[in-house]
Amino acid sequence: MSIPIPRELDVDLTQVPRHWMAGNAAATAISNGINMLFPHGERFFVRSVKYYLDQIEDPHLRAQVKAFFKQEGHHAKAHDDFNEVLRTHGFEIDGFLERYRRITAWVEARVPAKLNLAGTAAAEHYTAILADGAFTKGALDTLHPVMQQLLAWHAAEEIEHKAVAFDVLHEIDPSYALRIAGLAYATVMLGMFWAWATTMLLRQEKLGFFGTLRELRTLRQGDPIIQRVFIAGIRQYIRRDFHPRDNPNDGLAARWFAERGLPFPEAA
Repeated sequence: MSIPIPRELDVDLTQVPRHWMAGNAAATAISNGINMLFPHGERFFVRSVKYYLDQIEDPHLRAQVKAFFKQEGHHAKAHDDFNEVLRTHGFEIDGFLERYRRITAWVEARVPAKLNLAGTAAAEHYTAILADGAFTKGALDTLHPVMQQLLAWHAAEEIEHKAVAFDVLHEIDPSYALRIAGLAYATVMLGMFWAWATTMLLRQEKLGFFGTLRELRTLRQGDPIIQRVFIAGIRQYIRRDFHPRDNPNDGLAARWFAERGLPFPEAA
């Protein structure tokens, strides 16, 4: 696997409207729900892998890890900026974000470092599936242009480093039981906080349950997130011989940019 290429994205997020996903409040809230988690989550991924940096003997993997750190750092900063945009849109997000940080920090400090690493490897599998879908399910084409740039850039780099944490885990401890424990850890944490954040945002949109369903039905195409990301992702990950490179999506980003005549983001 090649060394990931850290890139910086220069976009004006202040141009992003409140309902940036197909003009749809419910779909935007679902997407905002996970985007809100990225700054703290990406920094957790970096800490989990960095804990074992001195134990990584393969020089190529060490180079991949250092590039992974840079990419994730850029992502965290960009989504910090995005969270600021949510505040300007009138969303009250700081109470949730503080609880999210406090709970996850409490958990991180109390579980073994290997489990944090295993959770990161599994979470990176989920984000790679989300990134794959961004390029193959047409979701990016319904976005406001600035969010399209942000999420296409992020998705491209998630695919590039999809195997880094997994390979570090395999070098540190290739235990199948540890890998599956990490999958359970990541699934519970990601699923719980994504659902919590989305619910919080939908309440502020005052859509209600049936209003949310009506909004989602207006979309011409849907993306079954639970089935595609969680169910299919778990089925892949529990195979004993699974590796993130089993998913042949390395060329998706470059092809997506080329098909639309857009420049592929350059290295920072």
